[in-house]
Amino acid sequence: MAHPDLAARISGLFLGAAKTRWEGKPPSAIQKEKVTGSQNITRTGFSGDEQADLMVHGGAEKAIHHYASDHYDAWQSEGHMAADTCPAAFGENISTRGLTEDNLCIGDILTLGTATVQISQGRQPCWKLGLHTGNEKMPYLFQKTGRTGWYYRVLEPGIAAPGDLISLLERRHTDWSVRRVTQARLTRRISPQEAEILANTKDLAQGWRKAFARMADGISEEDNSTRLGT
Repeated sequence: MAHPDLAARISGLFLGAAKTRWEGKPPSAIQKEKVTGSQNITRTGFSGDEQADLMVHGGAEKAIHHYASDHYDAWQSEGHMAADTCPAAFGENISTRGLTEDNLCIGDILTLGTATVQISQGRQPCWKLGLHTGNEKMPYLFQKTGRTGWYYRVLEPGIAAPGDLISLLERRHTDWSVRRVTQARLTRRISPQEAEILANTKDLAQGWRKAFARMADGISEEDNSTRLGT
């Protein structure tokens, strides 16, 4: 059953190739360029997109990154970004208004143009986000605000273009909004009982399920030095 009240038009599609961006640092594909026309969606994302380090980016569980352009107003009003900053500043593939971490849940199944996708996890910001935005605090601010966006796995390949509709088809986990799960993952502040539930939520990406399994066992420490570049 479709949920017409949870739908949005794609306001921007952004794709990019891996490039050497910063001296002494590995290549990155965080810089995305706006594209027009229909774009092919495969099991691993848009065919014209690329990720530099497939150990931590891309793959079936992080095939497409969606970011709410609604958040740009807040980033700008808070003084963290320039007033003329446009979507794709965070390396997202899709930009919309009206769909956010608060009204979408882990495991939600949506139409994306002619494709069918499912929310697999939130985003864990890395050091590249700080360099790309020119704000070294951005990875921390992402975690603090919960304005991280989310990733899709592709259930059915298809085609999408700017202006196409993204619409919720099925909700499986009403209690677990993207914001709630992502903040629990990033802060590791969650009860063992709730962590156990998420560890057994098969719609959640396997890496996140393993992390919540550790939390359920009382292991809250995690080495984020590589991810955050510290």
